[in-house]
Amino acid sequence: MKKRFFLTSILFTIIGISSFAQIHEPVKFKTEIKKLSTTQAEIIFTGTIEPGWHVYSTDLPSGGPISATFNVDKMEGATLDGKLKPIGKEIENFDKIFEMNLRYFGGTAKFSQKLKLTAPSFHVAGYLEYGACNDESCLPPTEVPFSFSGKGPENAVTDRTKESESATKEVNDSDKSIMINEDSLAQAELAVNDTASVENFWTPVIKELNNFGGENGSTANRSIIYIFLTGFIGGLLALFTPCVWPIIPMTVSFFLKRSKDRRKGIRDAWLYGVSIVVIYVTLGLAVTLIFGASALNALSTNAIFNIFFFLMLIVFAISFFGAFEITLPSKWSNAVDSKAEKTSGLLSIFLMAFTLALVSFSCTGPIIGFLLVEVSTTGSIVAPAIGMFGFALALALPFTLFAMFPSWLKSMPKSGGWMNVIKVVLGFLELAFALKFLSVADLAYGWRILDRETFLALWIAIFGLLGLYLLGKIKFPHDDDETKIGVPRFFMALISIAFAIYMVPGLWGAPLKAVSAFAPPMKTQDFNLYNNEVHAKYDNYDFGMETAKREGKPVMLDFTGYGCVNCRKMEAAVWTDSKVSQIINNDYILITLYVDDKTPLAEPIKIIENGNERTLRTVGDKWSYLQRSKFGANAQPFYVLIDNNGMPLNKAYSYDEDIDKYVDFLQTGLNNYKK
Repeated sequence: MKKRFFLTSILFTIIGISSFAQIHEPVKFKTEIKKLSTTQAEIIFTGTIEPGWHVYSTDLPSGGPISATFNVDKMEGATLDGKLKPIGKEIENFDKIFEMNLRYFGGTAKFSQKLKLTAPSFHVAGYLEYGACNDESCLPPTEVPFSFSGKGPENAVTDRTKESESATKEVNDSDKSIMINEDSLAQAELAVNDTASVENFWTPVIKELNNFGGENGSTANRSIIYIFLTGFIGGLLALFTPCVWPIIPMTVSFFLKRSKDRRKGIRDAWLYGVSIVVIYVTLGLAVTLIFGASALNALSTNAIFNIFFFLMLIVFAISFFGAFEITLPSKWSNAVDSKAEKTSGLLSIFLMAFTLALVSFSCTGPIIGFLLVEVSTTGSIVAPAIGMFGFALALALPFTLFAMFPSWLKSMPKSGGWMNVIKVVLGFLELAFALKFLSVADLAYGWRILDRETFLALWIAIFGLLGLYLLGKIKFPHDDDETKIGVPRFFMALISIAFAIYMVPGLWGAPLKAVSAFAPPMKTQDFNLYNNEVHAKYDNYDFGMETAKREGKPVMLDFTGYGCVNCRKMEAAVWTDSKVSQIINNDYILITLYVDDKTPLAEPIKIIENGNERTLRTVGDKWSYLQRSKFGANAQPFYVLIDNNGMPLNKAYSYDEDIDKYVDFLQTGLNNYKK
């Protein structure tokens, strides 16, 4: 039955193979063999990796992503000389999800396997298997086949029979595998069991799936918008600090008075704003150039960098609390200011903007520092420049707008103690975010001083104290003695205290979706009373589909992997939501398929895919092939809803932690199933 089933599935796959529109190949390998001597050769694998993707190295710890491995199908006249070795500069970082140090390559991956030649001629065939991921998805274990023959030492004598038995894992195609090609299509059709519906489960539905709108793929755009908004909010906060707000009316008045022509004054103000943007965007680009693209991608998990960020944010927070001020040498700002007075035209305006950047550094420096840390650890190469563009735009807008509408200056709030309140609030926020980076270092070194409940307890204390400060119960050195609390300040205090109370159930294991991106993993929680987790009852596609058909329920397919980081994020942040878990548990048959499951198949299966011969050796190979052949996709996480006959009920869904969108995704599938 199993063979007939696969014959049928291959038949449908070949018919629909031209529709593979979503298959992504971010890594391309080439292989070559080099003769090192008469008795030694070396097989080299060189991979070109698209930006944002990385290929994992060899010998990674168990329980983590898939390691690169060298696999032999046939070997004659040669033996392996050592293990597969990575070549070049590896990136090594602590991964917060897997809680282990991982090594990988970015840009280019290179591996080498040496052979000892033992006969006058040799032949070796097999494949390199590797895993690749980016920030959103992972590929299933991927094979790079190779086959090489050549001459060995002429005087070598070997017993090829014994060598073949000890050094190869050759499969007898006649009784242990199935070879499918165009000549066997007629036999495949005859092999269909008319009384079975299992063949429908494997019928390609790529076109039908795309008719729903294809795979959800807006994460990258949202990431850029998020980075820009983060910078813009930081710029707005900087505006209301004592170092920037008082300068606005003075600067605008200067531009309007330096020229009798109001249009020229407005033009100068515009140029001033553009100069501010240029200065800060240049700073963002400089961060990328100094650290490099690969370093920025590594910041999010590198323990040493995270310790540095933690200490830096602590210093910034203490500065905002009023213990000291972080200032640049006064001679720098004086020199630039003097240069601005001696020059004219565009250069003079640019130098004035540069003077603002230097003079306001004591207030903007901590905000810029936190912003660069936050956006750099997103892993995006352009993140610092985008973040600084948002920051500079918010900072430059008031100067331009007040120059265009000078009457607005009269309605500006006067400088006062409220600006120091903003500084102190920022100090509390930087103190809270500093713990996020300490958490990564804590996990890296196994200190276990910042488990999830400890982290939450500190955040509860920080935001509780922030609420008390806003209510006037706590004073810092630069605060005035005013006892009246304004309405905006009262509501800020209310929000802060409410947020602290919201986190209290997390001490007993509540998921706390609002802070799941910052808190340590749930597995570090020592005391956990929460059990609202979603687990699949089926990890076999065929059995799960038969059950769904008997029970009359739609199916949710979860293509995942043991080494898929974002799969774990979706399960922790989205599936634990009560609305999501209720729909999945009650209304769907959930089938989870691990594409990197290394359990061997009872019988290896050879297929023809895209004109190339492939062998399905493991359970993971089988499910990966199902994802490619039926749905035309190969990245994880990948969620698709189907009916009892394997037909799609909605567009596919990938990595997106928006719970409302996920609920809509599930509900739409249910509605279409009922129709």
